Amino acid sequence: MTSREMNSRELKVAIRHSFGQPTSAATGDPFSLHLDFSASPGFTILFGPSGAGKTTLLDCISGLTIPAQGSIVVAERVLFDSKTRTNLPPRQRRIGYVFQESSLFPHMTVEENVEYGLVDLPRSARRERASAVLAAFGVDSLRMRQPSQISGGQRQRVALARALVTEPSVLLLDEPLAALDAATKSKILDDLRAWNQTHHVPILYVTHSREEAFALGERMLVLEAGRIVAQGPPHEVMSAPLQESVAQLAGFENVFDATVESQHPERGTMTCRIGSSPVLLETPLVRSHVGEMLRVGVRAGDILLAVMPPTGLSARNIFPGRMQSLEQRDVMVRAMVDCGAMFEVHLTLAARDDLKLALGSGVWLVIKTYSCHVMRAAAQT
Repeated sequence: MTSREMNSRELKVAIRHSFGQPTSAATGDPFSLHLDFSASPGFTILFGPSGAGKTTLLDCISGLTIPAQGSIVVAERVLFDSKTRTNLPPRQRRIGYVFQESSLFPHMTVEENVEYGLVDLPRSARRERASAVLAAFGVDSLRMRQPSQISGGQRQRVALARALVTEPSVLLLDEPLAALDAATKSKILDDLRAWNQTHHVPILYVTHSREEAFALGERMLVLEAGRIVAQGPPHEVMSAPLQESVAQLAGFENVFDATVESQHPERGTMTCRIGSSPVLLETPLVRSHVGEMLRVGVRAGDILLAVMPPTGLSARNIFPGRMQSLEQRDVMVRAMVDCGAMFEVHLTLAARDDLKLALGSGVWLVIKTYSCHVMRAAAQT
């Protein structure tokens, strides 16, 4: 498909809406959406904390919620425009919408559920379309069963088939696989990718799973309090976040206040003090000035532990500390180490046993410069 054809199938959203409910008891501010973006055919991941506005956005696109102002356009077809007072009802929008719960009609068979959206077609055409999509999602053999007679993964396959049989111009997926095991989820996503290789529609996919975001997304939009705070390829957004809020979503367990102590342009680095502690971290050089307050994030899995002072390493950040806690979490150990600042470190069971780690024992932390990510604080986003 050419770029011109891709653009002609874009979803374009520019909406403003205030709901009047407080975003939190602390602020009392009304929750509002203020979004402006385009989504090309393929997967766009919607990522963000609960209450960020992800489901509300999907509801606006589908027609279940009417924005106060703005426009929603799919493939140059206007679904909503406050200026021209255009507002197509949900049934006329050609939007497929799948929720975390499959919401299949319990009294209907699989086949009847999938055919439900095709009532305007002749019986033969309904059967042909339903058979094709049921086969594409591997549930054709279940056509005469009712939802209570099939597994959770099969129900979600049927829910997808029901949404896709109408040949939607946009597919909205609100955590449809959250309750499924990894193997089932992976197979369904493979089938969904295969379906979209021939249909080429924008797919907005809400998930809280970083693994799904990396596996699926060609593009990611991170929402916070009804705004887009980051966007781009998932690996770029998640591996080097610019906002503290995105870092927390991306799994940066250690996020510190930091002050720029010195800059070293010739080395491409700078030195930052963690809070008021004696800990000085060498980080990548960013546009800033000495004395500026920033935030620094480090993933717990990017920190190495040693029980003797390490030597001959390329890592620039080596600090002595003392083990404050050791907590086993399934096949991972979460350690808290006090180096003047408290660091969370993740390691394997074997590493814990080989190093003979115990509460109160002295250790050294080893952190590479490029494992330290410098960010703007949440209040500055």
